[in-house]
Amino acid sequence: MRKIHSSVVACLLAGCILTTSCIGSFSLFNKYAAWQREMTSNKYINGIVGFFLMPIVGSITLFIDSVILNTIEFWSGDNPVASNIGKTQQVLGGDGVLYAVKTLRNGYEITSPSGEKTNLIYDKSSDSWSVSQNGVTKELFRFNPDGKSIKVISNGSERDFTLNDQGMSEAKKAAFEDIYLAWQ
Repeated sequence: MRKIHSSVVACLLAGCILTTSCIGSFSLFNKYAAWQREMTSNKYINGIVGFFLMPIVGSITLFIDSVILNTIEFWSGDNPVASNIGKTQQVLGGDGVLYAVKTLRNGYEITSPSGEKTNLIYDKSSDSWSVSQNGVTKELFRFNPDGKSIKVISNGSERDFTLNDQGMSEAKKAAFEDIYLAWQ
């Protein structure tokens, strides 16, 4: 009778750990999986090596993500493995020029080839994004409290767009109108 009681308790404890609703980004596992897919230029070698590594390394990274990292992310809002703060990447702009994009704690610092810096800043308290350049900061948009729309600030006016296909169509139309008016 004692063994049955212990195994029931063990199952209940395991169930509690696995169902804590700490669904996170699984950053450690995803970084391992991305590395495994791209460790060589040959997808067949990557696949074969993955068959042998995934049961061991994959299960360890998944366990660490599930029990430790996703719990930290759930309670703090940040995953320590997902952080790219301080890292700089080269990003090809729509104009065909490479820009240096540095990840900041609250946004991004974009440096053009000429050295001009532009910051995109996220303000958690107002749930908004702003652009800062040459000492001037302007709010670009903010998420509305309803969670179903955003408020975009363009040319001094504010417009709400719903987060669906219709809102995307309206935003596209408004953006092209702004470009058209700027050319006149």
